Amino acid sequence: MARLKRGSLAVLCMVLILVTAFLGGCLAHRLQEPGGPAPATEKQPATTDGVVKLTPLNPPVTVTVGAKKVVSDAGILIGEAKGYYRDLGIKVEIVQFNSGQEMINQLAAGQLDVGCTVTAAGLFNAMLRDIPIKIVADKGINLPGKGYYRLVIRKDLVGVTKDYKDLKGRKIAIVGTASLDEIALDRVLNKGGLTTKDVDLQVIRAFPDMLVALGNKSIDAAMLIEPFVAQGVAKGIIDRWKDPAEYDPEAQTALLVYGISMIQKPEVAQRFMVAYVKALRDYNDAFVKNKKRAEIIDILTKTSVVTDPKLYDLMYPTGLNPDGYVRLKGIAMDLEWYQSRGLLKGAVDVNKAVDNQYVDFARKVLGKYPRD
Repeated sequence: MARLKRGSLAVLCMVLILVTAFLGGCLAHRLQEPGGPAPATEKQPATTDGVVKLTPLNPPVTVTVGAKKVVSDAGILIGEAKGYYRDLGIKVEIVQFNSGQEMINQLAAGQLDVGCTVTAAGLFNAMLRDIPIKIVADKGINLPGKGYYRLVIRKDLVGVTKDYKDLKGRKIAIVGTASLDEIALDRVLNKGGLTTKDVDLQVIRAFPDMLVALGNKSIDAAMLIEPFVAQGVAKGIIDRWKDPAEYDPEAQTALLVYGISMIQKPEVAQRFMVAYVKALRDYNDAFVKNKKRAEIIDILTKTSVVTDPKLYDLMYPTGLNPDGYVRLKGIAMDLEWYQSRGLLKGAVDVNKAVDNQYVDFARKVLGKYPRD
Protein backbone atom coordinates (compact mmCIF):
# COMPACT_ATOMS: atom_id res chain seq x y z
CA MET A 1 0.00 0.00 0.00
CA ALA A 2 2.82 2.39 0.93
CA ARG A 3 4.59 1.45 -2.31
CA LEU A 4 1.44 2.33 -4.30
CA LYS A 5 1.11 5.70 -2.60
CA ARG A 6 4.74 6.55 -3.28
CA GLY A 7 4.26 5.63 -6.95
CA SER A 8 1.10 7.71 -7.24
CA LEU A 9 2.85 10.67 -5.62
CA ALA A 10 5.70 10.45 -8.11
CA VAL A 11 3.27 10.41 -11.03
CA LEU A 12 1.37 13.38 -9.58
CA CYS A 13 4.58 15.40 -9.21
CA MET A 14 5.54 14.65 -12.80
CA VAL A 15 2.11 15.79 -14.04
CA LEU A 16 2.39 19.06 -12.07
CA ILE A 17 5.82 19.75 -13.56
CA LEU A 18 4.55 19.19 -17.11
CA VAL A 19 1.47 21.39 -16.57
CA THR A 20 3.60 24.20 -15.11
CA ALA A 21 5.99 24.04 -18.07
CA PHE A 22 3.07 24.06 -20.51
CA LEU A 23 1.38 27.07 -18.90
CA GLY A 24 4.69 28.93 -18.72
CA GLY A 25 5.23 28.32 -22.43
CA CYS A 26 1.72 29.56 -23.24
CA LEU A 27 2.27 32.71 -21.18
CA ALA A 28 5.58 33.42 -22.92
CA HIS A 29 3.88 32.92 -26.29
CA ARG A 30 1.06 35.32 -25.37
CA LEU A 31 3.53 37.98 -24.27
CA GLN A 32 5.16 37.83 -27.69
CA GLU A 33 1.94 38.05 -29.71
CA PRO A 34 1.57 41.16 -31.96
CA GLY A 35 -0.04 44.01 -30.10
CA GLY A 36 0.78 42.62 -26.67
CA PRO A 37 3.64 43.73 -24.43
CA ALA A 38 6.91 42.08 -25.36
CA PRO A 39 8.68 39.97 -22.76
CA ALA A 40 11.49 41.74 -20.94
CA THR A 41 14.89 41.06 -22.51
CA GLU A 42 18.33 42.52 -22.01
CA LYS A 43 18.08 44.23 -25.44
CA GLN A 44 14.96 46.22 -24.59
CA PRO A 45 15.34 49.83 -23.40
CA ALA A 46 14.84 50.34 -19.68
CA THR A 47 11.64 51.97 -18.48
CA THR A 48 10.77 54.17 -15.54
CA ASP A 49 7.09 54.71 -14.73
CA GLY A 50 6.19 53.46 -18.21
CA VAL A 51 8.48 55.96 -19.99
CA VAL A 52 11.16 54.40 -22.19
CA LYS A 53 14.71 55.47 -21.38
CA LEU A 54 17.02 55.20 -24.40
CA THR A 55 20.75 54.79 -24.32
CA PRO A 56 22.78 56.38 -27.16
CA LEU A 57 24.19 54.16 -29.87
CA ASN A 58 27.78 53.26 -29.21
CA PRO A 59 29.68 53.67 -31.44
CA PRO A 60 27.69 56.51 -33.04
CA VAL A 61 26.04 55.81 -36.40
CA THR A 62 25.94 58.13 -39.41
CA VAL A 63 22.51 58.46 -41.04
CA THR A 64 22.31 59.99 -44.52
CA VAL A 65 19.22 62.12 -45.14
CA GLY A 66 18.04 63.40 -48.52
CA ALA A 67 16.77 66.94 -47.89
CA LYS A 68 16.71 70.40 -49.46
CA LYS A 69 16.86 72.28 -46.14
CA VAL A 70 13.42 73.83 -46.65
CA VAL A 71 11.38 74.83 -43.60
CA SER A 72 9.37 71.60 -43.74
CA ASP A 73 12.67 69.83 -42.97
CA ALA A 74 12.41 71.35 -39.48
CA GLY A 75 12.35 67.93 -37.84
CA ILE A 76 15.86 67.36 -39.18
CA LEU A 77 17.22 70.90 -38.88
CA ILE A 78 16.01 71.67 -35.36
CA GLY A 79 16.93 68.21 -34.10
CA GLU A 80 20.45 68.62 -35.43
CA ALA A 81 20.87 72.13 -34.02
CA LYS A 82 19.62 71.13 -30.57
CA GLY A 83 21.64 67.92 -30.41
CA TYR A 84 18.69 65.52 -30.28
CA TYR A 85 20.24 63.13 -32.81
CA ARG A 86 23.72 63.42 -31.32
CA ASP A 87 22.36 62.62 -27.83
CA LEU A 88 21.09 59.29 -29.18
CA GLY A 89 24.33 58.41 -30.95
CA ILE A 90 23.31 59.54 -34.43
CA LYS A 91 25.24 61.79 -36.77
CA VAL A 92 23.04 63.26 -39.52
CA GLU A 93 24.58 63.81 -42.94
CA ILE A 94 22.34 65.80 -45.29
CA VAL A 95 22.55 64.98 -49.00
CA GLN A 96 20.84 67.12 -51.66
CA PHE A 97 19.36 65.66 -54.86
CA ASN A 98 18.40 67.19 -58.18
CA SER A 99 15.18 65.20 -58.38
CA GLY A 100 12.85 63.20 -56.20
CA GLN A 101 13.26 60.13 -58.42
CA GLU A 102 17.03 60.20 -57.91
CA MET A 103 16.42 60.23 -54.14
CA ILE A 104 14.00 57.29 -54.38
CA ASN A 105 16.54 55.31 -56.42
CA GLN A 106 19.17 55.84 -53.72
CA LEU A 107 16.73 54.82 -50.96
CA ALA A 108 15.87 51.66 -52.88
CA ALA A 109 19.53 50.81 -53.43
CA GLY A 110 20.41 51.22 -49.76
CA GLN A 111 22.71 54.15 -50.54
CA LEU A 112 20.51 56.66 -48.69
CA ASP A 113 18.93 56.04 -45.30
CA VAL A 114 16.15 58.65 -45.03
CA GLY A 115 14.32 60.74 -47.62
CA CYS A 116 12.43 64.02 -47.19
CA THR A 117 10.12 63.81 -50.18
CA VAL A 118 6.55 63.76 -51.54
CA THR A 119 4.31 61.05 -52.96
CA ALA A 120 5.38 59.99 -56.43
CA ALA A 121 4.71 57.16 -58.84
CA GLY A 122 8.37 56.15 -58.55
CA LEU A 123 8.07 55.75 -54.78
CA PHE A 124 5.06 53.46 -55.00
CA ASN A 125 6.45 51.49 -57.94
CA ALA A 126 9.56 50.77 -55.88
CA MET A 127 7.30 49.34 -53.17
CA LEU A 128 5.60 47.18 -55.80
CA ARG A 129 9.02 45.67 -56.56
CA ASP A 130 9.06 44.44 -52.94
CA ILE A 131 11.78 46.90 -52.02
CA PRO A 132 11.32 47.67 -48.29
CA ILE A 133 10.82 51.42 -48.51
CA LYS A 134 8.27 52.83 -46.05
CA ILE A 135 6.52 56.13 -45.45
CA VAL A 136 7.17 56.64 -41.74
CA ALA A 137 6.26 60.20 -40.69
CA ASP A 138 4.74 63.54 -41.57
CA LYS A 139 6.91 66.22 -43.16
CA GLY A 140 4.32 68.77 -44.20
CA ILE A 141 0.60 69.45 -44.19
CA ASN A 142 -1.50 72.57 -44.72
CA LEU A 143 -2.88 74.13 -41.56
CA PRO A 144 -6.56 75.17 -41.93
CA GLY A 145 -6.75 78.80 -43.00
CA LYS A 146 -2.97 79.01 -43.37
CA GLY A 147 -2.04 76.72 -46.23
CA TYR A 148 1.70 76.95 -46.93
CA TYR A 149 1.34 75.14 -50.28
CA ARG A 150 -1.47 76.41 -52.47
CA LEU A 151 -2.74 77.75 -55.76
CA VAL A 152 -2.04 81.47 -56.09
CA ILE A 153 -3.27 83.80 -58.83
CA ARG A 154 -2.04 87.11 -60.19
CA LYS A 155 -3.35 89.98 -58.12
CA ASP A 156 -4.75 91.77 -61.16
CA LEU A 157 -6.95 88.71 -61.90
CA VAL A 158 -8.72 88.58 -58.54
CA GLY A 159 -11.80 90.43 -59.76
CA VAL A 160 -12.34 88.16 -62.76
CA THR A 161 -11.28 84.86 -61.17
CA LYS A 162 -13.76 84.57 -58.35
CA ASP A 163 -14.66 80.90 -58.55
CA TYR A 164 -13.01 77.62 -59.52
CA LYS A 165 -14.77 77.48 -62.88
CA ASP A 166 -13.12 80.82 -63.76
CA LEU A 167 -9.78 79.01 -63.99
CA LYS A 168 -10.79 77.43 -67.30
CA GLY A 169 -8.32 78.26 -70.06
CA ARG A 170 -5.90 79.98 -67.69
CA LYS A 171 -2.13 79.49 -67.89
CA ILE A 172 -1.28 77.67 -64.67
CA ALA A 173 2.21 76.54 -63.68
CA ILE A 174 3.39 73.51 -61.72
CA VAL A 175 6.94 72.26 -61.13
CA GLY A 176 6.26 68.85 -62.63
CA THR A 177 3.61 66.56 -64.06
CA ALA A 178 2.59 63.12 -62.72
CA SER A 179 3.52 64.40 -59.28
CA LEU A 180 2.12 65.91 -56.12
CA ASP A 181 1.92 69.28 -57.90
CA GLU A 182 -0.33 68.00 -60.66
CA ILE A 183 -2.44 66.13 -58.11
CA ALA A 184 -2.91 69.30 -56.05
CA LEU A 185 -3.83 71.40 -59.08
CA ASP A 186 -6.23 68.73 -60.32
CA ARG A 187 -8.08 68.85 -57.00
CA VAL A 188 -8.40 72.64 -57.23
CA LEU A 189 -9.83 72.36 -60.72
CA ASN A 190 -12.18 69.52 -59.78
CA LYS A 191 -13.99 71.95 -57.48
CA GLY A 192 -15.10 73.79 -60.62
CA GLY A 193 -15.86 70.66 -62.62
CA LEU A 194 -12.54 71.01 -64.46
CA THR A 195 -9.34 68.98 -64.91
CA THR A 196 -5.82 69.85 -65.99
CA LYS A 197 -7.00 69.32 -69.59
CA ASP A 198 -9.18 72.42 -69.23
CA VAL A 199 -6.25 74.76 -68.53
CA ASP A 200 -3.04 75.76 -70.32
CA LEU A 201 -0.67 73.73 -68.15
CA GLN A 202 2.84 75.16 -67.85
CA VAL A 203 5.81 73.33 -66.32
CA ILE A 204 8.25 75.65 -64.54
CA ARG A 205 10.84 73.65 -62.62
CA ALA A 206 11.71 76.21 -59.93
CA PHE A 207 9.40 78.12 -57.59
CA PRO A 208 11.40 81.39 -57.82
CA ASP A 209 10.96 81.28 -61.61
CA MET A 210 7.20 81.01 -61.09
CA LEU A 211 7.24 84.32 -59.23
CA VAL A 212 9.10 85.92 -62.13
CA ALA A 213 6.56 84.50 -64.60
CA LEU A 214 3.66 85.76 -62.47
CA GLY A 215 5.33 89.17 -62.23
CA ASN A 216 5.73 89.57 -65.99
CA LYS A 217 2.22 88.13 -66.57
CA SER A 218 3.36 85.21 -68.71
CA ILE A 219 1.28 82.92 -66.48
CA ASP A 220 -1.96 83.52 -64.62
CA ALA A 221 -1.63 81.23 -61.61
CA ALA A 222 0.70 78.68 -60.03
CA MET A 223 0.95 75.99 -57.39
CA LEU A 224 3.36 77.77 -55.06
CA ILE A 225 4.99 77.06 -51.71
CA GLU A 226 6.24 79.25 -48.87
CA PRO A 227 8.30 81.42 -48.57
CA PHE A 228 7.61 82.31 -52.21
CA VAL A 229 3.92 82.85 -51.49
CA ALA A 230 4.74 85.44 -48.82
CA GLN A 231 7.33 87.08 -51.07
CA GLY A 232 4.85 87.34 -53.94
CA VAL A 233 2.17 88.83 -51.69
CA ALA A 234 4.64 91.34 -50.22
CA LYS A 235 5.63 92.47 -53.72
CA GLY A 236 1.98 92.89 -54.74
CA ILE A 237 2.31 90.27 -57.50
CA ILE A 238 -0.05 87.55 -56.29
CA ASP A 239 -3.15 86.84 -54.24
CA ARG A 240 -3.38 83.76 -52.00
CA TRP A 241 -6.91 83.21 -53.38
CA LYS A 242 -8.77 80.28 -51.77
CA ASP A 243 -7.43 78.26 -48.86
CA PRO A 244 -6.43 74.59 -49.43
CA ALA A 245 -8.71 73.57 -46.54
CA GLU A 246 -11.53 74.25 -49.00
CA TYR A 247 -10.28 72.20 -51.95
CA ASP A 248 -7.75 69.70 -50.55
CA PRO A 249 -8.33 69.31 -46.80
CA GLU A 250 -6.84 65.80 -46.47
CA ALA A 251 -3.63 66.48 -48.39
CA GLN A 252 -0.37 65.00 -47.13
CA THR A 253 2.01 67.42 -48.77
CA ALA A 254 5.39 65.99 -47.75
CA LEU A 255 6.68 62.74 -46.24
CA LEU A 256 9.55 61.23 -44.32
CA VAL A 257 10.59 57.94 -45.90
CA TYR A 258 12.90 55.20 -44.60
CA GLY A 259 14.98 53.31 -47.12
CA ILE A 260 16.02 49.67 -46.98
CA SER A 261 19.23 50.43 -45.06
CA MET A 262 17.30 52.18 -42.27
CA ILE A 263 14.62 49.50 -41.97
CA GLN A 264 17.34 46.88 -41.52
CA LYS A 265 18.67 48.80 -38.49
CA PRO A 266 15.67 49.05 -36.12
CA GLU A 267 17.63 50.47 -33.17
CA VAL A 268 18.87 53.31 -35.38
CA ALA A 269 15.46 53.81 -37.02
CA GLN A 270 13.71 54.07 -33.66
CA ARG A 271 16.18 56.52 -32.16
CA PHE A 272 16.17 58.66 -35.29
CA MET A 273 12.39 58.97 -35.04
CA VAL A 274 12.53 59.94 -31.37
CA ALA A 275 14.87 62.84 -32.21
CA TYR A 276 12.76 63.78 -35.23
CA VAL A 277 9.44 63.90 -33.34
CA LYS A 278 11.06 65.79 -30.47
CA ALA A 279 12.14 68.45 -32.97
CA LEU A 280 8.64 68.56 -34.52
CA ARG A 281 7.31 69.38 -31.07
CA ASP A 282 9.73 72.27 -30.67
CA TYR A 283 8.54 73.56 -34.04
CA ASN A 284 4.88 73.33 -33.00
CA ASP A 285 5.62 74.99 -29.68
CA ALA A 286 7.13 77.89 -31.60
CA PHE A 287 4.70 78.37 -34.48
CA VAL A 288 1.43 77.08 -33.02
CA LYS A 289 1.79 77.87 -29.33
CA ASN A 290 4.16 80.83 -29.72
CA LYS A 291 6.63 79.37 -27.21
CA LYS A 292 10.35 80.03 -27.75
CA ARG A 293 9.49 81.24 -31.24
CA ALA A 294 12.56 83.50 -31.49
CA GLU A 295 14.87 80.59 -30.62
CA ILE A 296 13.42 78.31 -33.31
CA ILE A 297 13.39 81.08 -35.94
CA ASP A 298 17.04 81.73 -35.14
CA ILE A 299 17.84 78.04 -35.71
CA LEU A 300 15.92 77.91 -39.00
CA THR A 301 17.49 81.11 -40.38
CA LYS A 302 20.89 79.53 -39.79
CA THR A 303 20.09 76.07 -41.12
CA SER A 304 17.31 76.36 -43.74
CA VAL A 305 17.10 78.09 -47.11
CA VAL A 306 14.88 80.80 -45.55
CA THR A 307 17.57 83.00 -44.05
CA ASP A 308 15.57 86.22 -43.54
CA PRO A 309 13.98 86.19 -40.06
CA LYS A 310 11.34 88.72 -41.17
CA LEU A 311 9.89 86.18 -43.60
CA TYR A 312 8.83 83.92 -40.72
CA ASP A 313 6.37 86.59 -39.66
CA LEU A 314 4.99 86.95 -43.19
CA MET A 315 4.69 83.39 -44.42
CA TYR A 316 2.20 80.75 -43.32
CA PRO A 317 3.90 78.02 -41.28
CA THR A 318 4.26 74.50 -42.56
CA GLY A 319 1.97 72.18 -40.64
CA LEU A 320 3.90 69.40 -38.90
CA ASN A 321 2.13 66.80 -36.77
CA PRO A 322 3.81 66.93 -33.32
CA ASP A 323 3.09 63.23 -32.87
CA GLY A 324 4.61 62.44 -36.27
CA TYR A 325 1.72 60.59 -37.91
CA VAL A 326 0.85 61.10 -41.59
CA ARG A 327 -2.66 61.54 -43.00
CA LEU A 328 -3.48 58.08 -44.30
CA LYS A 329 -6.48 59.33 -46.25
CA GLY A 330 -4.37 61.88 -48.12
CA ILE A 331 -1.83 59.24 -49.15
CA ALA A 332 -4.63 56.86 -50.17
CA MET A 333 -6.11 59.61 -52.36
CA ASP A 334 -2.72 60.14 -54.03
CA LEU A 335 -2.41 56.41 -54.65
CA GLU A 336 -5.84 56.37 -56.28
CA TRP A 337 -4.85 59.30 -58.51
CA TYR A 338 -1.67 57.57 -59.75
CA GLN A 339 -3.53 54.28 -60.18
CA SER A 340 -6.38 55.80 -62.20
CA ARG A 341 -3.87 57.27 -64.67
CA GLY A 342 -1.98 54.03 -65.22
CA LEU A 343 1.18 55.31 -63.52
CA LEU A 344 1.52 52.37 -61.13
CA LYS A 345 2.49 48.82 -62.04
CA GLY A 346 0.02 47.30 -59.61
CA ALA A 347 -2.10 48.03 -56.57
CA VAL A 348 -0.49 49.43 -53.42
CA ASP A 349 -2.11 48.95 -50.02
CA VAL A 350 -1.77 52.25 -48.14
CA ASN A 351 -1.59 50.38 -44.84
CA LYS A 352 1.50 48.57 -46.11
CA ALA A 353 3.02 51.68 -47.68
CA VAL A 354 2.86 53.50 -44.33
CA ASP A 355 4.61 52.05 -41.30
CA ASN A 356 3.66 53.75 -38.03
CA GLN A 357 5.79 51.57 -35.76
CA TYR A 358 8.52 54.21 -35.52
CA VAL A 359 6.26 57.11 -34.54
CA ASP A 360 4.47 54.71 -32.18
CA PHE A 361 7.83 54.06 -30.55
CA ALA A 362 8.69 57.77 -30.38
CA ARG A 363 5.40 58.50 -28.67
CA LYS A 364 6.09 55.80 -26.07
CA VAL A 365 9.38 57.50 -25.33
CA LEU A 366 8.16 61.10 -25.40
CA GLY A 367 4.53 60.68 -24.40
CA LYS A 368 1.58 62.24 -26.21
CA TYR A 369 2.05 65.86 -27.26
CA PRO A 370 -0.09 68.24 -25.14
CA ARG A 371 -2.34 70.07 -27.58
CA ASP A 372 -3.49 72.76 -25.11
